[in-house]
Amino acid sequence: MVAISYKNRTYYGDRQGISISAKLGAMNGATALDAVNKAMNDDPLAVRGKPALDATAATAAGLIGKLHARRLREIYRSAGWPCQDLIEIELLAAGLVERVRAASGHETLRVTDAGIQVLVATLQGNRAARSEHEILVQRVAREMVRAGRVVWTGLSLRAQVPGPGPEGPPQWCIAMPDVLSIRNTTVEAYVEPVVHEIKVRRADLLGDLKKAAKRAAYLDLGGACWYVLGNDAKGRPIGEPDEIPPECGVILVQGGQLSVVRPAPRRPVERLPFAVWLELAKRTPHVAEGGDQAPLADLGDLGDSSGCGKEGA
Repeated sequence: MVAISYKNRTYYGDRQGISISAKLGAMNGATALDAVNKAMNDDPLAVRGKPALDATAATAAGLIGKLHARRLREIYRSAGWPCQDLIEIELLAAGLVERVRAASGHETLRVTDAGIQVLVATLQGNRAARSEHEILVQRVAREMVRAGRVVWTGLSLRAQVPGPGPEGPPQWCIAMPDVLSIRNTTVEAYVEPVVHEIKVRRADLLGDLKKAAKRAAYLDLGGACWYVLGNDAKGRPIGEPDEIPPECGVILVQGGQLSVVRPAPRRPVERLPFAVWLELAKRTPHVAEGGDQAPLADLGDLGDSSGCGKEGA
């Protein structure tokens, strides 16, 4: 391993990979790599430096993000041809990938053991988040079935949203509500479609709140839209009701139960579009526990379409 200094930073490298002891930031990575290569060619037995950052240290230093994890997966699944961009440089710096020179002189990239650890940690994190999300989705779906509604999850539906300008024509988009339910009725005007959007991560919630078109699509599909907010690792709600736009209702997980903290405004929906009915016909709705069909809803009682009481479900 060789140690060199470049622009007040120290670099360590060998013929198969490099380790950079400081975050690269906005530095010209190509120039840095040239300096490393020159040092290795000039003095391959130079002073040995400290080893590459391990996965934990790299993550703590802010070197590893979603883009890095995605690139790691791409390198692992491919022949390893280098892109020679800044993401690749930071992966090399963290010791998560290494350069391999073939007998023909071509260089490829290979994921190191530390890189495999990062991939495993990323996979487990994604599975955990997906599992928490799916658990809450299923719970809300069960509550809707118990309320006598017909419930679907995992749908992809066409919805109409306002155009980019105040006078522009409306646009079509694909909406994917976590839970969509309708009343179990034989009268089309009484179906009362309701959308529940499930959030279990604070970052996901904040990103979703910036997408006004997404909420507009949900409101186009349903007569009411609810945000169901899970809890963080300390058992606190991931968001406050005041953070949710007023056109949506809010349900929190409190004391292990679903509690309505703000009702969702309702608007009448006389009929669902044919395209929505066609998509619903292709999917299998949830059934009540025990396999029994839920009873027909009382058309005279519009009730609480959230399926959750003020004190919890």
